[in-house]
Amino acid sequence: MLRQIKQAFTTPKFLVGFVIFMSLFLAALIYPQISPVGPLQFVTRQAFTPPGRYINVQDVVENRNRRYLLLNVEENRVANVLTETQESLMIDFLETHGGFAAGSFAAADEATLIDAWNAYYDPDVRIQGMTLAAHNQLVRFNQDLQIAISEEGVILAVRTEDGLVEDTANAIESRDFVNVNDVVNTFVLPLGTDNFGRDVLTQLLSAVLVSLRLGFIAGAIATSIGLTLGLVSGYVGGFIDDAVLFITNLFTVIPGFILLILISNSLSPGARSVEIVAIVIGLTAWPWTCRSVRSQVLSLRNRDHVSLSKLSGHSMPRIILNDILPYVASYVVMALILQTSTAILAESMLSMLGLGPSTTEVATLGLMMSWAQMFSAWQAGAWWAFVPVILAIATIAFSMNLMNTGLDQVFNPQLREG
Repeated sequence: MLRQIKQAFTTPKFLVGFVIFMSLFLAALIYPQISPVGPLQFVTRQAFTPPGRYINVQDVVENRNRRYLLLNVEENRVANVLTETQESLMIDFLETHGGFAAGSFAAADEATLIDAWNAYYDPDVRIQGMTLAAHNQLVRFNQDLQIAISEEGVILAVRTEDGLVEDTANAIESRDFVNVNDVVNTFVLPLGTDNFGRDVLTQLLSAVLVSLRLGFIAGAIATSIGLTLGLVSGYVGGFIDDAVLFITNLFTVIPGFILLILISNSLSPGARSVEIVAIVIGLTAWPWTCRSVRSQVLSLRNRDHVSLSKLSGHSMPRIILNDILPYVASYVVMALILQTSTAILAESMLSMLGLGPSTTEVATLGLMMSWAQMFSAWQAGAWWAFVPVILAIATIAFSMNLMNTGLDQVFNPQLREG
């Protein structure tokens, strides 16, 4: 058995799957420990903060190491505001309400278009027949445009007992820059925040560990039950075999996920901890392991070494453990890997239905998907709240399936010969 496991590391599929799995596992193990925030710690009051590097504005304003750079700042600012969509919006307004003929701005540059806009658009006048939403859209765009083309600096003011006093010493010009290394308070959000304002990357990698623990517990339970029943049923036969087959067929006829939903729904939300959900998944996922082990034992129980043990007077437990189990041990390892992967997927599906773990102390991959769905991350365009989770689940399942395929090539003589 040990020799075969060593041999598995020479197969490309197992090695690739193992490297992918261990890379994700080590990242999940190390990153939450060095992250400046906890997995479920609130870092912002806003929902779905985009990924990026965030710098404290007050530190930037008070920084005295300013540099005046002769860059095309105004042009860049205008380019960021005046996108193709906004240019089309301006042209449609000028041709519809400004009296310009269709196609007047087809070859016009940005300066000509902006001059015409400033000459004919009045934000205080609402065009007759225009909806309030369309009017407000034009007003917001005009505000952004005027800020972008303005060359005046932003003047900071302080409120005193006598009223609002302008502090011209703190005027910020558009060409004032500071080195980000001079700003003390900076914070990086590689994957932004979720709907609760929590760091997605830290939460994601922490959830990977929790989901792996859940999957391993469920996989160990399902494999143990299936292995025990399969060994006893296949070796003893008779009434015991018929009884085990009846129970196995009963579980097989009823779809496992439907049974899982019924059991999870019968539990109160307070009772659905990570461990309880893992146990429930494990108790419903053993039948196919049992059937596979039983079929292997049926072919092993009449072999010469097993018959010799019977003639020697060895007990049934000793024969099963010493003469049969070593021959199915390789399959047990493969079954454990598949059961673990299946359990992680089952938990994700349960959580999407609102029947997963009910906890505020840890997150699972399924719970992160559930939160993203519940708070409409897709509609908000917050891809970082669910795409990385989907990729993490797919990576775990893909790596485990690769390892299982590699083990199958080692343990299966027919595949090894091919």
